Amino acid sequence: MIQMTFLSAELPLAKPFVISRGTRTAVTVVRVTLTDGEFTATGECTPTAHYQESPQSVCEQLEWIRPQVEEGLSREALQNVLPAGSARNALDCAMWRLDAAKQGKTLWQLLDMPKPVSVITAETLSLDSLENMAKAAGIAVAGGAQLLKIKLDREQIIEKVAAIRAAAPLATLVVDANEAWQGLDLGSLFQALHEFNVAMIEQPLPAGHDNDLVRCLHPIPVCADESCHARSDIAGLRDRYEMINIKLDKCGGLTEALAMTEEARRLGLRIMVGCMLGSSIAMEAALPVAVQAERVDLDGPIWLAQDAEPALRYENGEVWL
Repeated sequence: MIQMTFLSAELPLAKPFVISRGTRTAVTVVRVTLTDGEFTATGECTPTAHYQESPQSVCEQLEWIRPQVEEGLSREALQNVLPAGSARNALDCAMWRLDAAKQGKTLWQLLDMPKPVSVITAETLSLDSLENMAKAAGIAVAGGAQLLKIKLDREQIIEKVAAIRAAAPLATLVVDANEAWQGLDLGSLFQALHEFNVAMIEQPLPAGHDNDLVRCLHPIPVCADESCHARSDIAGLRDRYEMINIKLDKCGGLTEALAMTEEARRLGLRIMVGCMLGSSIAMEAALPVAVQAERVDLDGPIWLAQDAEPALRYENGEVWL
């Protein structure tokens, strides 16, 4: 007999996290715990208001499905009972972990995948003034960061990237507009960013309003984030994106994320793995997808005032297992 509990927890941030849509000083996560009396497993999700989610709505979904889970709902059946999103993610990841524990295996062994020692992850530069972003870039690379993800809005785009490149001449740079560049001259902007050896541009236009990406040249790969939630979205993105960003909270868990990885490869799209703000519980669940990705952005825990235990180790631009 499975028992399921869940709770929401507010995690203060060590410093404000700023993107084009707003500022956060804390993040609220929902954690699901499953136990069979002998083994216990936990999954974590981060409900996102931009996707019409809240901690309350996620907890309501989990309360609704709890009787089915405690009666033995399988992970495979879960995919058809809850929609893609945060609630299914936390439950799906807890189910994976419980299945592994019951079989006396690690998650890597259950997936028949080699466990890496570490994975290079982006370190995010929060949206700020040009001077502060350049300073943050210098501090990040001095601390060993190899890949910097630059949060941008519509202001001083090229100037900020130029300053960051000067502060981090050897780092790989990716930029994330979070849908903020509608109405800008994308062709000229992409070419200017190319001059600073930017490796990737993430979601420049709003989801559902990204047709202009079909009509301009892409000297830099463009990655779909808000435009790509689940496997069913991927085929329709091939004419405007070269990459997709897989996030467990968007797609609804590790099960769907692994399926998205296969579908992206089949259709010739490159893969990035990202995250919402959250603890090591959430980041560790995404690592089996991260090891198959070209770009990894799993730095959520470094923004927290205090991580969950056992915590992953972040050092020299890598997340260490």
